[in-house]
Amino acid sequence: MDLIEQERTPGPERPERRPDGHGEDPGCLAVAVRLPVRLLVLALVVPARLLWDALLLAGAFLWRYALRPLGRALGWLGRTLVVVPVQWLAEWVLVPLCRALLWLLSALWRGTGWLLRTLVVTPLTWLYRAVFTPLGHGAQWLWARALAPLGRGVGAGLAWLLRVCVLVPLSWLWTWVLVPVGRGLGYALYWTLRLLVHYPAVGLWRWLLVPLGRALAVVGREVVDALGHAWRIAGRISRAVGRFLGAAFALLFKAPATWVYRTVCTPVGHLVRDVLWRPAARVAREVGHGARQALASVREGARQARADVRRMLFGSRPERTAVPRTSAGPPHTAPPRAPHQQASGSPEPGDDPRRTLGKSKTALTKD
Repeated sequence: MDLIEQERTPGPERPERRPDGHGEDPGCLAVAVRLPVRLLVLALVVPARLLWDALLLAGAFLWRYALRPLGRALGWLGRTLVVVPVQWLAEWVLVPLCRALLWLLSALWRGTGWLLRTLVVTPLTWLYRAVFTPLGHGAQWLWARALAPLGRGVGAGLAWLLRVCVLVPLSWLWTWVLVPVGRGLGYALYWTLRLLVHYPAVGLWRWLLVPLGRALAVVGREVVDALGHAWRIAGRISRAVGRFLGAAFALLFKAPATWVYRTVCTPVGHLVRDVLWRPAARVAREVGHGARQALASVREGARQARADVRRMLFGSRPERTAVPRTSAGPPHTAPPRAPHQQASGSPEPGDDPRRTLGKSKTALTKD
């Protein structure tokens, strides 16, 4: 109704309709056609706009939650099953094979080129230089000395005969017979076409087609304008319907679901968390801690058993005695060795034979 009142009472901001391309205002025809066309187009466009908006919404939902994840999954699957195997095949099979084929083709090309040069090019070059070149020089001398003058004479005679017997009669026939006849026929055909085709076509165009085209242009312009207005109004109707459906969905489904989640599911979840989940998690942690302690005790027992077995088989290692270090007093000097000890080469008291690495006996093999 607002659109109809706008059409009936144009305001100051509404632009004036320009005359058509021929400088004439369509007038009453546009006024008579405009309102019925717009009402009919609006009735036809509103369902189409509703269907279009529904399809756009369904397409966006389908793209976001179905097609795009499916495309990503297919892309990953394609990379995993196709790209990576093909890349590996190309890198480790095709590239070495192509290199080998290129090397083989290069070798074959070189061998073929050598064979062609040896068996074909060299004999043909010799034949051209030894046989064809002297024959060509002789033929050139014969043409220049005998055949060329004879050909020029024969050509001049044939040209004179052609001009006298053919060209001169044809030129006279064209100038005095064909040209006047053609001009007369053309003039008669021109006036015949002008009287039978040109004048009727001009009258048909000027008195029938031009007015009909102007009327159709007015109707077409009104239809296009009506389509634009109807599409915009249908968009508003579609948005109103969408808001109504959204409010109905929120009232019928979203609000009860929210109430059920907040009133029922949340307390039940807290109860399950406090009564079942946290005690179960605490018990699982304690069981895991006890299991770790049991495993640690088992590992310690196994280590002690291995140490006992090693001690039974190889004996216990002697404990090292640590020599205390004195902080004050004169430095300790070893007593001089006796001459018989130096001569016999006996070890000093401070030398421990068990600390030597060059001996045959070690801490594990000695008695």
